[in-house]
Amino acid sequence: MDAERLDALDRVIVEFDRALRTVFAPARGARPMPGADLPGGPLDEAQRRHVEGLLRVDHTGEICAQALYQGQALTSRDPSIREALRRASDEEVDHLAWTEARLHELGGRTSLLDPLWYLGSLAIGVAAGAAGDDWNLGFLAETERQVERHLEGHLQALPAEDRRSRAILEQMKEDETGHARLAESLGARPLPAPVRGAMRLASKVMTTLAYRL
Repeated sequence: MDAERLDALDRVIVEFDRALRTVFAPARGARPMPGADLPGGPLDEAQRRHVEGLLRVDHTGEICAQALYQGQALTSRDPSIREALRRASDEEVDHLAWTEARLHELGGRTSLLDPLWYLGSLAIGVAAGAAGDDWNLGFLAETERQVERHLEGHLQALPAEDRRSRAILEQMKEDETGHARLAESLGARPLPAPVRGAMRLASKVMTTLAYRL
């Protein structure tokens, strides 16, 4: 087997291991959790359940982000873009760890459908990467812009008392803005309106189900 095929096989093995750890293993972030020294309440039962649902959605969104980045990196033709995707993906691991930890603090759980969300997002990421690097980056930029707006909505919906969750979401929002700008600086092509609309619809389905399941 030639060196090029071995390199491709190594990449597939690494990404498969990363997928298993993303979906089934506790996330381990590199940065400390924002707001760890801030109060998270007091919250009544209705507030606690609402925050739990919001954070479960955010955690699932990060599961999807990992899968998208992995799929895009697998099919990207440009090594520099693959490296940029990998750096952004590493930051998203922090988001996974933070939302998971806060969910556990609240006595909540992650979405039961996370393996399904992961597989669907991986397929989308592979397709985006195969379409060409400019479209790949355009998809990344639009995804991050939609996530940024989604997080802004969650920040407005959080109880004022929950400063701990607010700090987490504010840092996540800042990171997503940076990822979108990075994609644009690397040559992202704006997506057609029907594609952006389909992405919003898919996001709505995911958030509705993840909030409950």
